[in-house]
Amino acid sequence: MRHNRKVNHLSRKSAHRKALLSNMAGSLILHKRIETTLAKAKALRVYIEPLLTKSKNDTTHSRRVVFQYLKNKYAVSELFRTIAPKIADRPGGYTRVLKTGFRQGDAAEMALIELVDFNEAALAGGKKAAKKSTRRSRAKKVSAPAAETPAAAPVETPVAETPAVEGTVAETAAEAPKPKKAPAKSKAKAEKSKEE
Repeated sequence: MRHNRKVNHLSRKSAHRKALLSNMAGSLILHKRIETTLAKAKALRVYIEPLLTKSKNDTTHSRRVVFQYLKNKYAVSELFRTIAPKIADRPGGYTRVLKTGFRQGDAAEMALIELVDFNEAALAGGKKAAKKSTRRSRAKKVSAPAAETPAAAPVETPVAETPAVEGTVAETAAEAPKPKKAPAKSKAKAEKSKEE
């Protein structure tokens, strides 16, 4: 039993687990979102959030400490150049884990882990949600000018103009719009039903 054991070993030896999390962290930093199993995503969140906090302080020492964990100079430079300025004012909670269903082969629960500040769709949705005021319901005020709107007045519909008497009946029939033809499939069906 795993009572009071807080670390998920992910069925790996410690060196394999560290290498796995290091590679996944580098991929998350470079690509801003990755899809993996739910257990690995939760373990990665615990692994990468302290590194993101460390990247807020751009010193040689903090770069070297982060490099010890990531072992990828491109991921370290991406972290300190582009990600750190965006998360500078965020006090934690840099990643988001979203469940995406189950994998077809072994029914493992899959998840998408992403950096919160780099999801444009969620940021756009968050701006719309910020416009709401409060939960309290307020009675809508009816003002006197609003009651007398032009929409309440009866709307006059324009009468279609009839063509002048000039010309023959055949000419006016030729100018009239022709009805659309039915598709060929419906004609074939209609012929079959007539035969039966």
